[in-house]
Formats: sequence, structure tokens, C-alpha cells
Amino acid sequence: MAEKGNQTGAKAAGPAYVWDLPTRLFHWGFVGAVATSLWTSEFGPMSVHLISGHVVLGLLIFRIFWGVVGGRHARFSSFVKGPAKVVEYAKKLKTDGVKAHLGHNPMGGWSVIAMLLVLLVQAGTGLYANDDILTEGPLADTVTKSTSDYLTYIHHLTSNAVYALIALHLLAVVFYTVKGNAIIAAMINGRSADIDAGEPGVPAETEAEGKLTTAIMLAAVAAGIAYAVMKA
Repeated sequence: MAEKGNQTGAKAAGPAYVWDLPTRLFHWGFVGAVATSLWTSEFGPMSVHLISGHVVLGLLIFRIFWGVVGGRHARFSSFVKGPAKVVEYAKKLKTDGVKAHLGHNPMGGWSVIAMLLVLLVQAGTGLYANDDILTEGPLADTVTKSTSDYLTYIHHLTSNAVYALIALHLLAVVFYTVKGNAIIAAMINGRSADIDAGEPGVPAETEAEGKLTTAIMLAAVAAGIAYAVMKA
């Protein structure tokens, strides 16, 4: 649960607000960009793969920014917990069953970090990769051919980790959905039907919502960086 509630008085009952709009837009945009990158890596065209890879890079940069200054539940500080909290949550999951959780639970939080890190490696190595035929990353000519070949190897190797993390994520979504947690709906409308906004400890909506103007500026910066790299 959250650390503190609305201290201005009683709150209206209803689904608690969890995911701010920038986080939701990032999530679904990320799903589309990663899916496109994985599909085109297998079936082409590589021109689209290069574009989707830079979209992934821009989204990752934005998410890192937003993990620092975004809405309450989007911040890394709200869901990256130490080993003790993760073990405690796992034990409660086993003994008490699935309970609704504001934002990412301690186990889910680390899966988010793993996904971001692996895809950062994917996007980063892709900038230097080559296929020995027609396609190479925009920064491939800034390193030696042997270095580019090694980074290409890492790029392909970590794709297996991406598939594994996606499978784990989908299994978790199915698990929590079957157990009655409407987590997909929450990532669409931002509200958790499993947690009442009037419950003690649930923060006010204004605390959970990130500033849209800040998100737009950060998105512009992230897109600018990704575009500059693509045109390097």
C-alpha cells in the first residue's frame, strides 16, 4: 500500500487512480515498438526494424526520466524494493494469496527494471550492429569491424532474454487476471477496480498523476536524442 493518504479530508469512493497518462501511453507504445522490432528482426524489412529500434530507444530514455519525476507510482523509488521486501511479498503471495497492490508490487518492480535494462542493451548494441550484407546501425562505422561484430553478437544474444522476459510478463498478467486483479484495465484507464480510493493509505489522485507538461517536454527531449542518434 501507499505510505500516506489524502490529508485534506474524506475522499470520494471509487476505483483508486494508479497509472498516470504518460505511463499508460509509454506502456502501450512500448508494447507496439518492441513487438515491431522483434517481428522485423525475424521477417523484415530491416528498414522498419531500424526505425522501431530508435522508437524503443526514445521510449526507454523517456521512461528513465519519468521514473524520476513522474507520477507517484511511475517513479522507481515507489516500486524498486530491497530483497527483504521481495521475499516478504513472495511469502505473503504464497500464504495469503493475491492481494491488490497500488502500482507495481515488489516482484513486478524488479521485472520492470530487468525489462528496461535488457532492452537498453538491445537498443544500445543495435546502434553498432551489422548484418554483413546491407544493414548496419548508425554508429557502426565509429567502431572497428570486430567490435561491431561482437556487439552484433550481443544484440542477437540478448534477444533471447527479451523473449524470456516477455513470456514471464505475460504469464504474470494471466496469473493476476485469473486471480481477479483487473491489471489490464488499470493500464488502460489508469484506475484500479480492486482498490477503493477511500481506503486508508491510498494517495490522492493529484499525487498519483504526473505533470503532463513535464511529460511532453521529456518526450520531446527523448525523441530528439533518438532522432539525433539515428541521423548520426
